[in-house]
Amino acid sequence: MGFFSQPKNSVPSISVADFLAMREKKEPYTLIDVRDQSEWDAGHIEEAKLIPLVVLGFKIGEIVPDKQTPIIVHCMSGGRSSVGTQILLKLGYTNVKNLEGGYLAYQSMTKK
Repeated sequence: MGFFSQPKNSVPSISVADFLAMREKKEPYTLIDVRDQSEWDAGHIEEAKLIPLVVLGFKIGEIVPDKQTPIIVHCMSGGRSSVGTQILLKLGYTNVKNLEGGYLAYQSMTKK
């Protein structure tokens, strides 16, 4: 079994609806976007912080030093963020969730 051997659906996750409810209630969280710079430049969730997946393990401590901080990880559709969630859990972060469906699901729920 390798480092990224968990199937996507076995990582802790949060639906876009539940994320939007958290935001509405002003619950604390840090939103991490693990996509690449070009994807970010094409559009991103307002409060997200960009940490591309390839540097997540090296950069997360600068953005989120407290390992109990609620973190929501997202990418375009949920695959890379699932891997990112696993990385953060392995690094000892205790309150990490993968945004189900990623940026695409977020966009489809928030477009007016």
